[in-house]
Amino acid sequence: MMAFQNIQLLNNYGVKKIVTTCPHCFNILRNEYPELGGQYEVIHHTALLQQLIDEGRIRLKENGPFKGTRITYHDSCYLGRANGIYEAPRNVLAALDAELVEMRRCRSKGLCCGAGGAQMFKEEEKGSTRVNFERSDEALSTGAPIIAAACPFCNTMLTDGVKHDEKEDSVRVMDIAELIAASID
Repeated sequence: MMAFQNIQLLNNYGVKKIVTTCPHCFNILRNEYPELGGQYEVIHHTALLQQLIDEGRIRLKENGPFKGTRITYHDSCYLGRANGIYEAPRNVLAALDAELVEMRRCRSKGLCCGAGGAQMFKEEEKGSTRVNFERSDEALSTGAPIIAAACPFCNTMLTDGVKHDEKEDSVRVMDIAELIAASID
């Protein structure tokens, strides 16, 4: 019912294109709404950023603040494995002239941060560690001072993991859009 109400509202406003920062929303709007009558061009913000950079509509500083900086990127489950979007985020990071360092488990073999499994909203289950701590440890093992994400939920889960390891003074978790915003000419 909620989807039908959303579609009716979006259609009443004549919405044709939707840009999302959330891969979960991207997945639902792109893959589930069409069969319910919601026909929109849905684009994730990393793809939009790549397009704007490629078109020269976003110009980055020469010798920007992240030039040569080691950055590791966490593949969001709903952006990567669910929708096959791996290159746009990496292309945007490449435009920063940073050194991209891949985690051991990346792309189609990437490890979930835990938010997609609702770990963000409930108590831990039995096990030896929380999944976001395991993923954060993997990111920290790259030695990168910046962990890039393209999902607000991943950002929160990874930030919690970095804080758990008491590395928040030396490692920042940032959305790709934040990195671009800091680098605009």
